[in-house]
Amino acid sequence: MKSRVPIPLRKLIEDKQSVKNKNQHEDLNQSGNSNSSKSKNQAQNPEQAQNRSKDSKKHQTKLISSDLQFNLDHIKKTLGNSSDLVIRDFQAGKNGQIKLGIVYTDGLTDSTSIQDFILDTLMVEIRNSDLDVAVLNPSDCFKMIKSHTLPIGGIVEITDFQKLFNHVLSGDTMLLMDGSPKGIALGSRDWVDRGVQEPSSQTVVRGPKDGFTETLRTNTALIRRRIKDPNLWLETKQIGERTQTDVAIMYLKGVANDKTVSELQSRLNRINIDAILESGYIEELIQDEVYTPFPTVYNTERPDAVAAAILEGRIAILVDGTPFVLIVPALMVHFFQSSEDYYQRADIATLIRVLRYLSFFLALLTPSLYVAVSTFHQEMLPTPLLISLASQREGVPFPAFVEAMIMEVVFEILREAGVRMPRAIGSSISIVGALVIGQAAVEAGFVSATMVIIVSLTAICSFVFPANSMAMAFRMLRFLFMILAATFGLYGIILGLIVMVLHLNSLRSFGLPYLAPNAPFILQDQKDNIIRLPHWSLLKRPRLISKNDTDRGDVSSPKPPR
Repeated sequence: MKSRVPIPLRKLIEDKQSVKNKNQHEDLNQSGNSNSSKSKNQAQNPEQAQNRSKDSKKHQTKLISSDLQFNLDHIKKTLGNSSDLVIRDFQAGKNGQIKLGIVYTDGLTDSTSIQDFILDTLMVEIRNSDLDVAVLNPSDCFKMIKSHTLPIGGIVEITDFQKLFNHVLSGDTMLLMDGSPKGIALGSRDWVDRGVQEPSSQTVVRGPKDGFTETLRTNTALIRRRIKDPNLWLETKQIGERTQTDVAIMYLKGVANDKTVSELQSRLNRINIDAILESGYIEELIQDEVYTPFPTVYNTERPDAVAAAILEGRIAILVDGTPFVLIVPALMVHFFQSSEDYYQRADIATLIRVLRYLSFFLALLTPSLYVAVSTFHQEMLPTPLLISLASQREGVPFPAFVEAMIMEVVFEILREAGVRMPRAIGSSISIVGALVIGQAAVEAGFVSATMVIIVSLTAICSFVFPANSMAMAFRMLRFLFMILAATFGLYGIILGLIVMVLHLNSLRSFGLPYLAPNAPFILQDQKDNIIRLPHWSLLKRPRLISKNDTDRGDVSSPKPPR
């Protein structure tokens, strides 16, 4: 069908469009020449580099032109004509008067959907349509393509180049049309991911076996699958000037504390960094206290643990590209709790938690207590035990402190080597290395057999913690307590414990006391602290975390049938 616009009017429109395109080409050439002249100057000061980065950012945020060829050239130039960039320009309509172009990144998109639902539709199926009628009104033509032509979801209109690059480099396909100063981002993201597998860092005997992956949308779906509540809100933003990493927060509206949500949003908005590659970046940038070995942000790769935290009123932070999800606020008691505690019976869960707290003291104080008693307080030991220890240390050339430090450092090296080596031989190397080195050291007289037992017990107790970040804190503090024990004996250990408790009392996690519900003591929350009562008695959410909706339900204790 021929155009109904008169020839003079068409001529006038084409003349105006050609003048506008000429001006835009001149602006692009001037910008390119200025950038090339700056690159030739080798002696640049920091102010010039900063101004150049601002000019580059301003250059990227310019609006999309109505000239298709200008837009495609600008995309090629900005991306350095990268080999994975695919640009396809073609003509649509009966007479081929509609000039279109698509841009996408190879490897991040679904090539099948691009071929079947975009190219095939725009090049073949719309030949018999009336799009040629609106060729001189690009906005109407684009509107018809968007609403009547493309059988694909996730359509977003784009007007500037910065958003265009974000969508193209994220896996979307960009559709541009000659004569229209905007583009359409078509959802075609598809890349190879690891798939849902069992978590490797937090395993359980009873409970779900699925874990988070490196894909953000898969992780949000795993949480949505468990919490089918419309009040589960998801907010996504891009952080990182260079990486533009998608960071999402999930929380239950009406259950999570509104002040905590606002504070988290404020801290995320204040982040100004060029790259976010893992959730550890976010953790260090939003935590309350920097100079502390204790973690104030909880991380996990278990969807059930994140869902349970959200139901308590906490907030989950998901970062694209990592399977570890952050949870805030995080109190110290949360690091001693495991997902399996709520899948076992209450008495079994309580016993396991008591063992964890006992392992906490053993992992932290066993080497330092041995150094203090064997060096300063031998009178505290029974005579047979003291004689046995003295006979074992008869040929050892080092004092107890040096002996303990050597064994602890050697074991930390073996543990780190076992983690870094290939999985097939990592565990065997660490076990064989510990046995061989320990036995050889005892036979050679460098260390005593008692020290090998103490170091082994300490290492086993440090593996009991469900959260590896808390175990790392105890591994660091263990060396400090050993130094205090070698200097002041038991008085040094007591002094270290007092300082540690005072430090823990001063910590906050998004404004909440780190030792709650123990300090301050909250009687209501003691039902799920060191002991865990049955589920029918846990009908209140933690008081400090959730201040809006604290009721979980109304369930009475089960009774046998009469």
